[in-house]
Amino acid sequence: MKVIGAGIARTGTTSTKGALEELGFGPCYTFFTIFSRPDDVGRWLDAYAGKPIDWARFFEGFESTVDWPACDFYEEHMALWPDAPVILTVREPEGWYRSVTNTIWALDQAKIAAGQEDGISRLIDVMMWKRAFGGKFQDKQHAIDFFHRHNEQVKARVPKDKLLVFDVNDGWEPLCRFLQVPVPDLPFPRLNDTEAFNERVRLMAEAAHIPIPNSPAE
Repeated sequence: MKVIGAGIARTGTTSTKGALEELGFGPCYTFFTIFSRPDDVGRWLDAYAGKPIDWARFFEGFESTVDWPACDFYEEHMALWPDAPVILTVREPEGWYRSVTNTIWALDQAKIAAGQEDGISRLIDVMMWKRAFGGKFQDKQHAIDFFHRHNEQVKARVPKDKLLVFDVNDGWEPLCRFLQVPVPDLPFPRLNDTEAFNERVRLMAEAAHIPIPNSPAE
């Protein structure tokens, strides 16, 4: 593993994935990877249950991670790959909460209402609604407090010389400087806004033969 992601969903993780892969730090494992590796759901649930995971074998073929679920285990990954730098993706908290509400929360609630819960739903429930937000995601201040707490914990636990706190709006310069690679002569990836997220989930679920309801309104 060459780069460890510690930022939670909807903080520019997909754009960061695209950037890392462009810079030669791919393939990058992200939440969307699970759609093409459905057996990973059970392994992640085991990890959240505290069962031992052979992370080196699990991530075989990948060189970086971003997003949930991997970000919840950044400390274990740091211990296994001590030379790998850590990237904490961040954004303005009100915009983050609005984005999660209009994408992951809305889609998951639509699936539940349609009686279409599946492995992905179970993982999201354990990973986000229960573990991260304690069943109180709809309490905006509670959710934002978690957002701040997670970010501050990462900053406190990762050595400063190993950590980049990264806003994708800052583009290539801080990322390339941190990773000690040249800045590419192309625009920084701008991927996975709310509309793109919902369409991407639809297409990936369709390819994996996972039934989902129509994408929720924003």
